[in-house]
Amino acid sequence: MNKKLNTIWKFLTYDIWRITESEVTKTKFSLYTIIKTIYLCVNRFSKDQIMNKASALTYSTLLAIVPILAILFAIARGFGFANLMEHQVRHGFGGVKDTTELLMQFVDSYLSQTKSGVFIGVGLVLLLWTVINLTSNIERTFNRIWQVKKPRSMYRKVTDYFSMFLLLPILIVVSGGLSIFMTTTMKEMYNFAVLAPILKFLVRLIPFALTWFMFTGLYIFMPNTKVKFKNAFISGVLAGTAYQAFQYLYIDSQVWVTKYNAIYGSFAAIPMFLLWMQTSWTICLFGAELTYAGQNIQNFSFDKDTRNISRRYRDFIAILICSLIAKRFVNNEPPYSAEELSAEHHIPIRLTNQILYQLQEINMVHEVVTDHLNEDIAYLPSMDTNQMSVAILLDKLDSYGSEDFKVDKDNKFVGQWKVLIEAREEYYKNAGQVLLKDL
Repeated sequence: MNKKLNTIWKFLTYDIWRITESEVTKTKFSLYTIIKTIYLCVNRFSKDQIMNKASALTYSTLLAIVPILAILFAIARGFGFANLMEHQVRHGFGGVKDTTELLMQFVDSYLSQTKSGVFIGVGLVLLLWTVINLTSNIERTFNRIWQVKKPRSMYRKVTDYFSMFLLLPILIVVSGGLSIFMTTTMKEMYNFAVLAPILKFLVRLIPFALTWFMFTGLYIFMPNTKVKFKNAFISGVLAGTAYQAFQYLYIDSQVWVTKYNAIYGSFAAIPMFLLWMQTSWTICLFGAELTYAGQNIQNFSFDKDTRNISRRYRDFIAILICSLIAKRFVNNEPPYSAEELSAEHHIPIRLTNQILYQLQEINMVHEVVTDHLNEDIAYLPSMDTNQMSVAILLDKLDSYGSEDFKVDKDNKFVGQWKVLIEAREEYYKNAGQVLLKDL
């Protein structure tokens, strides 16, 4: 039994990541892709400590929820649909009367201070900072999941975030209006035996559909990178369904709160509200992990081998990629992208990206944008192809990185350093005459 379990585990963690599309049937490869996506998602969920990130976002949300609701209600009152907005918010937190009543009191108090000069000064700045801080924390968490190192600029944060907050109350009201319209229509058509069950199903489907698109929009908009709609939508459907299922469970569990009234009194709803936020963020971030895994699953092919690649094979891949890019340039052909290099020559995409990054660092190749609309990136040589020899490439790869350590290579260990340099020179002697474009 242990041997069989070990075999299955080895297949999941190693063998399945080495299977290419040409080795199996299309159906089997699709099945393997689903298995790899689920495994990668669960593995990264654990390694990225998503539960801790969900707790941090729960805390940030708790601090920002009243200012955010104040902004949404201020916009809603400006458009004249504050009552419908209030109805949606009251039912948006699981229908918990105590929690929503407390929140609405805070929001009313917050908005009542807008007439005073103090709010216009310090209070307004604090409100804007709270909102931007929460959305920045959400973006930072999504960027870490997507391994994006460059966040939005402050200008883009202000414009993007407040555009979102301007549209959010409108979308909430539209969703509420749609639900009311469908419910009213269903009552009017109740006598139609065929249409009534269909409309009833559609009314019940509306909250799910709205939640699906809300999560899909979040997965596309929040990371500061390009996210494909297909991957975001699949994750949005799964995360949205899980969220709605938890909502129903959360509403039913409010019966339990009455048992704690004797202990907590009026605070009995607060632990349940915190649980609701923690679980909601956990579901949301799991969906973000699933989106990343689905879009980047090909990057993890030969993952263990890529992490344990030998020195000479890494040099071989660097020579191969550099020579292919040089040939394309000499032949006046369209430059290679990372995806084309990987697909045409069966190089794992993750290894391809690593080598291309290193080749850019040593100034052998550089990025160019081939399609400004889609921001497609390709690569061209960074020096004269008539001088791009194998020796220059290997020498730059050898000397890439820091050598500023306090080891006495000039006096005490001059012999070891000298023999290394001489061995390298001998090694490069023949390669100096070989140009990468001629390989």
